[in-house]
Amino acid sequence: MAYELNGTVFEADEEGYIIDISVWNPELAELIAKDENIEMNDDAWEVVNFLRNYYEEYQIAPAVRVLTKAIKKKLGPEKGNSKYLYELFPYGPAKQACKIAGLPKPTGCI
Repeated sequence: MAYELNGTVFEADEEGYIIDISVWNPELAELIAKDENIEMNDDAWEVVNFLRNYYEEYQIAPAVRVLTKAIKKKLGPEKGNSKYLYELFPYGPAKQACKIAGLPKPTGCI
């Protein structure tokens, strides 16, 4: 699988996670989000940017429980809960948001 953007091909695995996370950019995120039927509004970007910062610090893509807890701690209980995150990313906040953020598939996700 691959994504094509402005004549550049970005290789991805069979599930759509980009292979080289260093090539990620916001335009590619928009393309992946469109492929996932996700509307990238400010709230979705907030989660994606949170994940990229989290990955930079810990070198791991968090599973959904860890993600929810970390967002709750940083952004407050109104955003750090499963209901809110599933509204933004219906097919799994950790899986979909990590894919859009250009990160590897979170550990523990099937």
